Amino acid sequence: MNAFLADLAVWALPALLAITLHEAAHGYVARAFGDPTAERAGRISLNPLRHVDPVGTLLVPAGILLLSLLTGAGALLFGWAKPVPIDPSRLRHPKRDMFWVAGAGPGINLAMALGWALLFKLALTFLPPFWAVPLARMADAGISVNVALMVLNLLPLPPLDGGRMLVSLLPPRPAWALSQVEPYGIAILLVAMLSGAASSILWPMFVAVRSTILATIGF
Repeated sequence: MNAFLADLAVWALPALLAITLHEAAHGYVARAFGDPTAERAGRISLNPLRHVDPVGTLLVPAGILLLSLLTGAGALLFGWAKPVPIDPSRLRHPKRDMFWVAGAGPGINLAMALGWALLFKLALTFLPPFWAVPLARMADAGISVNVALMVLNLLPLPPLDGGRMLVSLLPPRPAWALSQVEPYGIAILLVAMLSGAASSILWPMFVAVRSTILATIGF
């Protein structure tokens, strides 16, 4: 249990920021392109409490963390926040603008991964070990959780961000056909994850992106 609490302390802030700011970014960009729905719902905020889903943001990640530690599989986190309400019909150019609205979530995760990477290097370079070790562990967790969330959401499967971005880019007929997958997208994703098929795609992408980010800071 002590190991669980220690890992929870390390992962809690990075995971909370990664999940909730991902959603806030969608609302911010939607507002910039003419849709005030998220703003009127109070969802364009840097306050994570506005985006927390009690199950997806708190219970599920904590439960997965505990289970992974008990089984020796490591700290494997997955979760979600309350989806930000978006009304595509209120965007100035709905099909084109949805590309940027959908891409805002993975984009902010990439920015946060780079920010955590910089903190990782600064901690190990300038701080004494007493402070450097726990801060570096949290920064390392921040890199991992943001890269994982970004890579997962870029899968070209609606309703994931990558799927909606692809719908925005495709010509009308194939875009419509792909959009029809959205009601079944989460079920397809869960089957792919449980079967291990998703891991064969996501893991190499995760390793490549994480390694690139660390290489940019000299690690």
